[in-house]
Amino acid sequence: MKTVSSIVENYIKTKPFLLNALSLGIINLTSLSRNIMTELESDFGKEVKQGAVVMALKRLTEELDFRLNHKINKVIKNIGEITVRSSLTDYTFAASDTVLNKQADLITDINALPDIFYTSSRGVNETNIVVSNSINHLVDKHFANEKLIQKLDNLASITVKLPKENIVVPGIYYFIFQRLAWEGIIINEVISTSNEFTILVSEEQVDVAFKVIKDLKN
Repeated sequence: MKTVSSIVENYIKTKPFLLNALSLGIINLTSLSRNIMTELESDFGKEVKQGAVVMALKRLTEELDFRLNHKINKVIKNIGEITVRSSLTDYTFAASDTVLNKQADLITDINALPDIFYTSSRGVNETNIVVSNSINHLVDKHFANEKLIQKLDNLASITVKLPKENIVVPGIYYFIFQRLAWEGIIINEVISTSNEFTILVSEEQVDVAFKVIKDLKN
């Protein structure tokens, strides 16, 4: 059965930026309720009292404050080492029967090279390789016969070590990526393991992105 509280919560959950603004307490609830009344009444199927909407928003705001401040923030403030690497190139190749063999050949070539960045991920239809641009010529050589979908130069990586609690607390990645989105940071790639993630951004934006993530700990 639909209630005013349930339709208000469902509406707010579809608006990520509004959801976060509510959690920060920076929205006038009366003005917000006035602006969303028409949509809420359409969903509810009958007239909704503005006072009931305001009360539902107030309760939701209090719940959000608890969830974010007492769970997510605890994890965020325990973010560990943040590592930045620059001068990277991001290759995306179409998946094929030979692409793994090409990767093996590339790894053999770079295995003895010091301070080389290399990471790879494979999707259903694409294979992604990120390398230091000093070895671009090796990638170009080994993958010459593969279908290149995209190549992006002048990238930098930011690797963030997360506390182990990150795997049991929902919303950690959303919280971080939302802050980056607010600053207009374009994320070219996301690479993750259980307790760390790496984002690729342009070298022009890496300083801002680093500051955003670092400031989350404060």
